[in-house]
Amino acid sequence: MTPMASIATARLLGHSTPGRLVLLDRPLFRLGALAMGVGELFGDKMKTAPDRTVFLGLLARVMSAGIAGAALAPRGREQAGALTAVATAVPLAYATLAARERAMARIGQTRSGVIEDAIIVAAGLTIVALAVKPRKGP
Repeated sequence: MTPMASIATARLLGHSTPGRLVLLDRPLFRLGALAMGVGELFGDKMKTAPDRTVFLGLLARVMSAGIAGAALAPRGREQAGALTAVATAVPLAYATLAARERAMARIGQTRSGVIEDAIIVAAGLTIVALAVKPRKGP
């Protein structure tokens, strides 16, 4: 949910994305994306949290990455942006899970999760900051 939450944050700060995201123009969806992003950060630390490679986890990752990739791609290149984001997100789900499992064995679930989240949130915000621009108009 980090991509959608990062874009929602940019929208709340008055920035627009190159591609259109009609739903995030609606306050309810914008706040929902933020809530889901925050919920994921906390839920990920629970011992009962499923790993990111289960079907529903991958489906959510694919949908979030695809929407964000399309929104951050230059106009007319939304489909390529979505495909690139999905093609990156799925293999990274497996790679980051393997890295997280190694880190959990060394420093525990909570500490490894906090470190992973800090890296992912920083990367997401950086990518969004580089792609968005201030909104024009009043």
